[in-house]
Amino acid sequence: MTDNPLLVLRERISALDLKLLSLLAERRELAVEVGKTKLHSHRPIRDKERERDLLDALIAAAKPYDLDGFYVTRLFQLIIEDSVLTQQSLLQNQLNQVSQHSARIAFLGPKGSYSHLAARQYAARHFDQLIECGCQKFQDIFTQVETGQADYAILPIENTSSGSINDVYDLLQHTSLSIVGELTNPIDHCVLVASDTDLAQIETVYSHPQPFQQCSQFINRYPHWKIEYCESTAAAMEKVAKLNSPKAAALGSEAGGALYGLQVLEHNLANQQQNITRFIVLARKAIDVSEQVPAKTTLIMATGQQSGALVEALLVLRENGIIMTKLESRPINGNPWEEMFYIDVQANLRSESMQKALRDLTPITRSLKVLGCYPQRQRGAGQSILMK
Repeated sequence: MTDNPLLVLRERISALDLKLLSLLAERRELAVEVGKTKLHSHRPIRDKERERDLLDALIAAAKPYDLDGFYVTRLFQLIIEDSVLTQQSLLQNQLNQVSQHSARIAFLGPKGSYSHLAARQYAARHFDQLIECGCQKFQDIFTQVETGQADYAILPIENTSSGSINDVYDLLQHTSLSIVGELTNPIDHCVLVASDTDLAQIETVYSHPQPFQQCSQFINRYPHWKIEYCESTAAAMEKVAKLNSPKAAALGSEAGGALYGLQVLEHNLANQQQNITRFIVLARKAIDVSEQVPAKTTLIMATGQQSGALVEALLVLRENGIIMTKLESRPINGNPWEEMFYIDVQANLRSESMQKALRDLTPITRSLKVLGCYPQRQRGAGQSILMK
């Protein structure tokens, strides 16, 4: 028995944490059983009304324990989202007969990059074992999967702060791969250092161009810093770890920095408070999406050069009741002043409305290709709930 009261309290907290983990595991097992029931009853995986009612009840039940609604909502949003994704994976694996043993996933950068962390997150949900295939360039990621050296590719496609990642969109024009999934991850850029220092002592900062763009307002406050571009945030962190100098820093994630023994000097550097990156998952074979799972379909098309050609194509989507969530244009290599359009829509490729839209689009476009149909990452009902 220790005489240290702080140690006693920490031991009690640790014991409670272990109980919480046990209860979370038990809850996930029940979520699997719920998913099996929905599989046979053909009910939708996501029930937003049920989610709202559940959160209302939990907020009310938490009041006698002096737990505020914001805390309870944030905590159970994560728990509910885990339940939804667990059930969704169950249905999708059943439909597509996906092997869950292991997967080789190609991503940008060595260990610790944001793409590496996204690959680990995707693998944790879908596979028992991840075989990591770090790449130096986006083109290398496509090549790894196209040639069978990897099974999946994880690629950043857009960011709420810096916008679309054009290099990825351009590579999608010419690939035979299909989009089979997406992830949306909050990005918390940090100033990472290898030794005791402060912001005034730093002379050189290393990172990928994207973090510099997303954190430009913070960077501009230190005009004496020299900016050095790297192929990935992980390459920057690796370099700073090797330099081990108080004059060097990297921009990257706290989780990635920990892999290289780096310390966090500053958090939350992005120009926008909500800095979120959307990643897409590519594979050689397209997948089917269960009608019980909200689906997204991505198209790539080229329209005629006549006035109103794009508007005519978009009207086809509206007339078929299909909601467009993203429209991106990119120049066509070798064809000056001509553009290719990327369109994300909330629709299952197998639905009659989507099939009719494709039939209607074919005669009024110069080219039309489905890049993939995949489960859509949705906001849960709790993310817009009013605190009570």
